[in-house]
Amino acid sequence: MKTESTNPMGILEENESQVRSYSRSFPTIFKKAKGHTIWDADGNAYIDFFAGAGALNYGHNHDEMKKVLIDYLQNDYISHSLDMGTEARVDFLQTFKKVVLEPRNLDYKVMFPGPTGANTVESALKIARKVTGRELVISFTNAFHGMTIGALSVTANSFKRHGAGMPLSNTVSMPFDDYIEDSCSLAYLEKYLEDKGSGVALPAAIILETVQGEGGINAASKEWLQGVEKLCRQYDILLIVDDVQAGCGRTGTFFSFEPSGIKPDVVCLSKSIGGYGLPLALTLIKPEYDQWGPGEHNGTFRGNNLAIVAASKALKTFWSNDTFQKNVQGKSVVISETLQSFAENYPELKAEARGRGFMQGIACGVEGIAEKICEEAFSRGVIMETSGPQSEVAKLLPPLTITEEALVQGLNIMEESIKAAIEKHVAS
Repeated sequence: MKTESTNPMGILEENESQVRSYSRSFPTIFKKAKGHTIWDADGNAYIDFFAGAGALNYGHNHDEMKKVLIDYLQNDYISHSLDMGTEARVDFLQTFKKVVLEPRNLDYKVMFPGPTGANTVESALKIARKVTGRELVISFTNAFHGMTIGALSVTANSFKRHGAGMPLSNTVSMPFDDYIEDSCSLAYLEKYLEDKGSGVALPAAIILETVQGEGGINAASKEWLQGVEKLCRQYDILLIVDDVQAGCGRTGTFFSFEPSGIKPDVVCLSKSIGGYGLPLALTLIKPEYDQWGPGEHNGTFRGNNLAIVAASKALKTFWSNDTFQKNVQGKSVVISETLQSFAENYPELKAEARGRGFMQGIACGVEGIAEKICEEAFSRGVIMETSGPQSEVAKLLPPLTITEEALVQGLNIMEESIKAAIEKHVAS
């Protein structure tokens, strides 16, 4: 008879599916978190450069959000409501319109598609196909849009796609900005759309991330984004921006597409829109494309009022004026300059700095070294992960609320980790 493990990591190994991932990358049992710091069960503190894969832009257990959640629960207010009307829902919709949409001169209908990023992507693809009557969707190389079948069909990673176990059809992948060196991917896309011999019908939508988080921190230029939007307008194609990870301030503005001046037809939000790390997703749809029939797209957890309450508080606390945004942009410069110095000062990495805002990284030209950097960082008290199809990017996603002192401390630890990884690589 097999003896059951009493070791916490052993319990995970014995009972949890082989699909588990982050407990392998960060092999400890976490217990407590506050702001930008996480503690494990042994009392070890870690600076969080991961932020729940972008779901914790405002850090862990933010005091003001925690208070409104506790008050909400203690008053026995509605927790689950599908899409029935609640006071929490009304307050959120009013707040989102006043704080986010109106100051940016944006007009969207707000759809609650379910709790996750994949839910919002699925709904975006469905509405685009419904509105246009077309089936094809264009996505891009190194894209990541989720793990459900529809979202996976517009995801580029071959390992993820293989897990579907079935053909992923009605999508075509085009080269992302700067994917092909010294080649204009925009011209390629334009040729594809205008050429009657391209072999594929006009698409319902083009879906993109302005910064590809899982795909390697590839940041599209303003000119490229503007060019894609122009093509969408020219050919009556809906433009979908997946801002699940890059949104909610992650790149320095609430929406990642703001600096480019584009206005997508559909926007996908999740992760940090829930404020506190609670599951919530939104699909923003231009009014003329909001052509759903009542109940045509539904789901049990569209009415997560706890997440909605936290989301409202986050918007009021951080986005009622531009103070927070300016603070994030200032600290972003620290990240950019530091990562650029790493690329220049450690030629052994064959690295380049990438990204925008609090969504940056260094892409390493030496196989396996980005993973070693992250391993060394974890051993020194910083949690960070890799990105890219070959895990070649050491990726930073700190909470936007991190102090500059802690940010610099974490970056210093990252530099120590780079040195250690280089030494071990040379020794091997």
